[in-house]
Amino acid sequence: MIPRLDAAALAASDAQSLAALGEAATGVGFATVHNTALSGARVREVIETFRAFFHLPEAEKRPLDMARTGSNRGWGAAGSEQVDPDANPDYKQFFDVGFALPAGHPLAEKTFYAPNLWPDDPQFHSVIAAYYDDALRVSKDLLRAIAQAIRADAGYFDGAFDTPMALLRGNYYPERPSWAGAKDFGIATHTDYGCLTLLATDGSPGLEVRQRGGGWIPLSAPPGEFIINFGEMLEFWTQGRVKATPHRVVGGLAERISVPLFFNPTYDTNVAPEGQDPILAGDHLSARFKETYVHLQAKS
Repeated sequence: MIPRLDAAALAASDAQSLAALGEAATGVGFATVHNTALSGARVREVIETFRAFFHLPEAEKRPLDMARTGSNRGWGAAGSEQVDPDANPDYKQFFDVGFALPAGHPLAEKTFYAPNLWPDDPQFHSVIAAYYDDALRVSKDLLRAIAQAIRADAGYFDGAFDTPMALLRGNYYPERPSWAGAKDFGIATHTDYGCLTLLATDGSPGLEVRQRGGGWIPLSAPPGEFIINFGEMLEFWTQGRVKATPHRVVGGLAERISVPLFFNPTYDTNVAPEGQDPILAGDHLSARFKETYVHLQAKS
């Protein structure tokens, strides 16, 4: 069962809510969260802002194509990401925005802090940038609750997210193409690479979560209620207490927009299990991105 959690109760350290979060983190790997600082109206605005961008002619999106810029900022065309090497590249489009550092910052040359690429529309910039900042705050609060839920100190992760490699993504899943076969997905089966994913959706079905014993659980949430799940990095950072769960989007009869925030720590955070050789968060993500982005696969 995937629990539905109240963010205000988690922030207040409600014992029953934290227990349910702990069961989600150590078991099924997914939960839904409501009553955050991000309203349904706010999420709908973000979704429709992304939708308008994705509906633009390709020629207007092409200058922001990350395959041309070589970073993980801007627009990704259909077929530009392959999360499962045994499947075909995903047929979704996406748009990525990340954490901005001031010029001269020691991490500014890292790919994960590349300059953001914005469409000419100033409304897009203002809506998405403001949502990004607020989603970071919601994610920080949830991570403190997760620490308590797995019986760690509430501040266990504090200090590791001062300059987070946090990536906000708009995903556009079109109607499943008529040509799609068994190896074609909106996004193929995968586990998220980082720590915590805060996922907003337009409420359309599509996401499926793999059950521990086999089979798939369909999962959706209306705007203003969030789906959260846990990534590979958080699993090994917590010595396996938290579980990263495979999930996918096959695609259906209607288009679907989702907006995940992938909340990851500062590049040089050691996320190795206790007693093992250091693993820098940025090194882990670098390796996984090179396996996933088609334009980076060609260079590696």
